[in-house]
Amino acid sequence: MARVVSAAATGANPPMADLHRHLAQLADTSLTGRRLPESDLEELRRLAATAAGRGTALRCVVAEYLASACDVWADLVASGRAREPGDVIEVASALIGAIGEATVALTEGYETAHRAAIRGEEAMRREFVDDLLDGRTDLGRLAERAERFGLRLVGPHSVAVARAAEPFGAGDDSTRYVEEALTSRFPAKDVLITTKDGLLVCVSPGAVPDVPDIFATAVRTAVNEQCRTAVSRPRPGASGIVRCYQEARSTLDLAALLGLSRRLVHASDLLVFQVLGRDRAAITDLVATVLGGLGTARGGPKVLLETLTAYFSSGCQNTTTARRLGVSVRTVTYRLTRIEQLTGHDPTDPEQRYILQTAALGARLLDWPNHPLQSAE
Repeated sequence: MARVVSAAATGANPPMADLHRHLAQLADTSLTGRRLPESDLEELRRLAATAAGRGTALRCVVAEYLASACDVWADLVASGRAREPGDVIEVASALIGAIGEATVALTEGYETAHRAAIRGEEAMRREFVDDLLDGRTDLGRLAERAERFGLRLVGPHSVAVARAAEPFGAGDDSTRYVEEALTSRFPAKDVLITTKDGLLVCVSPGAVPDVPDIFATAVRTAVNEQCRTAVSRPRPGASGIVRCYQEARSTLDLAALLGLSRRLVHASDLLVFQVLGRDRAAITDLVATVLGGLGTARGGPKVLLETLTAYFSSGCQNTTTARRLGVSVRTVTYRLTRIEQLTGHDPTDPEQRYILQTAALGARLLDWPNHPLQSAE
C-alpha cells in the first residue's frame, strides 16, 4: 500500500497509520470472512479524494491499490495461514470480496471529489463571465482571470447573442452542442460560449470574423426552431466586451421590435434605427406630424401603415407589395393614394418618399399605433 501513499496521499498529514491498519484489516477480513468496516471504507474514500485533488488519475489509484492487495495475498500465503486447498479458496474468495468493496469505495471518493471540483470550476467560470459581461470588477484583475479560462482580452472582440423560444441554460443540450461546434473549429482562446439571462452568448476576437456566423448557424441547428442572433461591432479591451454585449442585446431587442425576418442581425445594419431612437422627442414629433393624419382613416392607421412598410420593404414595387400583403395590386394602389391624401406626402414620389419612410421606421420604433404617441412637452 506504500505505493498508494507515495502517489496520492502525501501531504500535511499523510494517513500512514490508517493505511497500515487497512492492510491489516484486509488480511483479517480474508481470514475471518467478515466485511470491511465502514470506517475503513470511508478512509479509502478520503484517500481517493486526496488523489483527485492532486490530479492523480483514477486508474493509477486503483492500480496501486490492487498491487498492494496482491502484497497482502502474498503475505497470507507466505505466512502459511491458508494451508489446505479449501482454506485457500475460502481466503481468496473473502479477499477478492474485500478488494471489490475497497475498489468501489476508492471510486466513490474519487468521483465525489471530481464532481465537487467541476462544480467549483463552473462557479468560478460563471462568476468570471458575469463580471466580464457586466463590467463589475477591476479590468486588470479581470484580464488575469481571463487567462485562467483561456481567453485573451488583448485586441478587439465582438459579442454575438442568440435568443430562442426556450431559454438557454448552462449545460443543457443546445448549449453543449453549440459549444462543441465552435471549439471543434476554433482554439479555446478564440471562443467563449456562455449563457446569461436565458441568452446564449459568444465572445470572440475581432481578428477571427468567421466565429459569429458559425455561431449563428450552430444555434439554428441546435434549437431547430425560429431563433435570432445579433452581433455587435468589435471593440478593444475588457471594457469593450461589456459594451459589445450591451450592443448585441439591444440589437436583438430592436430586431424583435422591428419584426425583422432575418435570423442573423449585425448591429452595424441597424445604426439608423439606433440614431432615430436616441432622440425620442424628435422621432415622436416626426411620426405625429407626418403620419398623424392616418389616424382619421376608417378602421385606424394600422392597415395603411402596414401597407407603407411593405411598400418600402419591397423596393416600392406594387406587385411585390400586393404579394406580401396577400391583396390585389389595385388595393395597394388605392391605399397608397389614400396615404397621400391623409399625410400630404406621396409615397411614389422619390423626393417625398424619404420623409415617409423615416416616419414609418420611427413608428415601428415607437410601436405606434399599438401604443399612443407620448408628447415630449
